Amino acid sequence: MTLAASHPEAGGSLWRRLWLYQAERFPLGKTAVLLAAFSASSISLSAHLAGRPLPDWGVFVAAWLVAIIFLFQLRACDEFKDLEDDRLYRPERPIPSGLVSLRLILSLAALAALLAIGLTLAITPMLLLPLALIWVWLGLMTAEFFVPAWLKARPFFYLVSHMAIMAFIDLYLTGAEWVPHGWLPPAGMWAFLALSLVNGCVLEIGRKTWAPASEKAGVETYSSLLGPTRSAQLWLVVGALAWLLLLSIGFLVGAPLTIGGVSAVLLAVMAATVWRFIGDPTADGQRRIDGFAGIWVLACYLLAGAVPLLPAGLTP
Repeated sequence: MTLAASHPEAGGSLWRRLWLYQAERFPLGKTAVLLAAFSASSISLSAHLAGRPLPDWGVFVAAWLVAIIFLFQLRACDEFKDLEDDRLYRPERPIPSGLVSLRLILSLAALAALLAIGLTLAITPMLLLPLALIWVWLGLMTAEFFVPAWLKARPFFYLVSHMAIMAFIDLYLTGAEWVPHGWLPPAGMWAFLALSLVNGCVLEIGRKTWAPASEKAGVETYSSLLGPTRSAQLWLVVGALAWLLLLSIGFLVGAPLTIGGVSAVLLAVMAATVWRFIGDPTADGQRRIDGFAGIWVLACYLLAGAVPLLPAGLTP
């Protein structure tokens, strides 16, 4: 099925159209900042837990670029998987409106895979295995694990199965530090991998907790499934689980008071955000939840990665 181009910029230059696409579907600036914290924290924590010095800066840059590629490929696969729903319910989006073609986005994702392989080889060829695991899981996600109806009827299984890819990405990112030294990650790394999965859920639930006036036909959100109050409460519960995992990382790196204390303040802000939204579930409250989800995840990774680098006297 081919739609006539309806986007006002559909006849613009390729670079202009790609710029507009990324602004709406893959905001590169915000994504790059969050992934810089994520990738640097992963490498830093791995080195700290193993008692090794930080690797060369080139490893940080390569891992960061590969993380950006992963997230872009995830977006491209979502575009493929959701195309029919977008045509029916969200025709204003870049692909169904004719701004860019699905073939173009998938082609760019495929070319990016070649770049990811090259960057991985520059770190260590042994990292190709975690790279392959991510792509296998991404393929399974795109195929809805070959049980789309079963998953659609069980949204929380759907959420966990899809957010698990964040743990696989983190396995790759931490592996940029530990794989060159052997096939076993440092003791305690499980907590950080679990944090990545849970924080993926924080982002996803926060992104899909909407005000009643914002709900749209054909768009699945947790607020339409559970109601805005229970969706916001679920977001807070998942945030509290992330806090417990972050606290466990604090104990692992010898800074439970610093990491646990700062993140507890942020968790209190999250709770206040939820309380305010429950009392007045408006579009502004919806945006506050979505925005704070990103702040929470960014803070988690900065705390986990940067605090272990501080002098011992500064981390009670």
